[in-house]
Amino acid sequence: MKHTKPNITLIGMPGVGKSTIGVILAKIIGYEFVDSDIVIQKQEGKLLREIIADVGSQGFLEIENRVHAEMEVTNSIISPGGSICYCRQGLEHLREISTVVYLKLDYPKLKRRLGNLTARGVVLKNGQNLYDLYKERTPLYEKYAHVVIDETNLNVEKTIKAVMDALELEAE
Repeated sequence: MKHTKPNITLIGMPGVGKSTIGVILAKIIGYEFVDSDIVIQKQEGKLLREIIADVGSQGFLEIENRVHAEMEVTNSIISPGGSICYCRQGLEHLREISTVVYLKLDYPKLKRRLGNLTARGVVLKNGQNLYDLYKERTPLYEKYAHVVIDETNLNVEKTIKAVMDALELEAE
C-alpha cells in the first residue's frame, strides 16, 4: 500500500515497539516523532498513571480520545497509547490524517516484553489481565489498521524494513 497521507500512525499493544520503531523510522524518512502519551501528560500536567488515578480509566479514555481527535500534525510518525483502540473519534481522525499501521505481536512474546502494566499507564478494567486485554484489543487494532505488520520473528531493524516496504517508503 503506497503511503499517501501526511502522517503514519503506529498502533498496537503496549510493548510492541511503537515508540522504538517510530523514533527510528522518523529519523530514516525525515519525519517528526509524536508520542501521544507525552502529549497527554504535557496537556494534563500529570503522568499517565496519575491521570488514571485521578479520573479513572473511562476519564482517561475521554482525554485520549479528545487529544487524538484534535491532533493536527504533518510529516509525523504518531505513536498513540495502546488504548487508542477504544477511542473511535480519535482513531477515525488518525485514519484520515495518516496511514495506520498495526504492529502485531503474538501473546507469548508480548507477555515476555512487558513489565509492570500499571507503571506503564496501561488501562485495565477490574479483574482484567494482560491476556484478556490482548484478546479484546486485537480485533479492534485489525479493524482500524490500513496495514498490519506481523512482528513475529522480526527484530527492530526487520520490523522497520517491513513497515517501509509495506508503505513503499524510501530513506531520506
